[in-house]
Amino acid sequence: MEKLVIATRRSQLALWQSEYVKSLLQEHYPDMQIELQEFVTKGDKILDVPLAKIGGKGLFTKELEVAMLEGTAHLAVHSLKDVPTQFEDGLQLAAVTKRFDPRDALLSNKYASIDDLPQGAIVGTTSLRRRMAIMMLRPDIVLKDLRGNINTRIAKLNAGEYDAIILAATGIQKLKIEHEVKYFAPISTDMMIPSMGQATLGIETTNDPKVLEIVKVLNDENAHIESTIERSFVDTLQGGCQVPIGVKATIIDENSIRVQAIVGLPDGSESISEDITVSIKDYEKAGRQLAQNFIDQGARELLDRAEKLAFK
Repeated sequence: MEKLVIATRRSQLALWQSEYVKSLLQEHYPDMQIELQEFVTKGDKILDVPLAKIGGKGLFTKELEVAMLEGTAHLAVHSLKDVPTQFEDGLQLAAVTKRFDPRDALLSNKYASIDDLPQGAIVGTTSLRRRMAIMMLRPDIVLKDLRGNINTRIAKLNAGEYDAIILAATGIQKLKIEHEVKYFAPISTDMMIPSMGQATLGIETTNDPKVLEIVKVLNDENAHIESTIERSFVDTLQGGCQVPIGVKATIIDENSIRVQAIVGLPDGSESISEDITVSIKDYEKAGRQLAQNFIDQGARELLDRAEKLAFK
């Protein structure tokens, strides 16, 4: 294949990620022409409504998927946490890249940590998962919606609209903008369990054998194992970004994987959580088995209630 087209969102972070993938591919295929095709997705355009109320994270992938199905692009680079667990016919998750820092992070110009926030502090996040975690840690905090790209969100913090905001640590680190706020504090996964696939890039393609062969070089085995557990957990629960779900698989050594998971209500008043160690040889079924354990404890009913609260 002489020319490869990568579909990407136009945000600064999305372009960084697509350029990163392009550079990896060019290391392996120096003679191949690789170019980016930029899109503004529906999720990028609607900034005044929480994602849970307008259809979820698939809003960030739809336009890119149409381009691939129509043949104008060969692959798309996504933040894996934004990729639904089910794909349209003709599309698939072909590779996942090496994982960056999976933690969430607190950004503030006044306070160095969640513990340092004063009673009634205003914290910005629209993520139902992050809302649940914060309310479980600090029920006195006042939560305020926060949408827009990373730069927009930081600008709102710097304008004094929030005492602190919560973002994925990896986006700040990739763009090297930690210095734009006084405090950038990654949060332990013991305090705030990340979203499935957080800090991993997902490479989506059509079923074209030539493209599938090309992108194989991007796949990281550890990230594949961890994300398989996380995505199968969410898929089995039939949950998406409309409900608060956190799940993080971490390879401990060549034999074992730690899996942290939580589901609950956005206000943190009820939750089900587990922190287990599983054998690495069982990774393909570990997520489903853990999800079934959650279902047996009433997780689907809890998530149904969470979704109703989110759409109020």
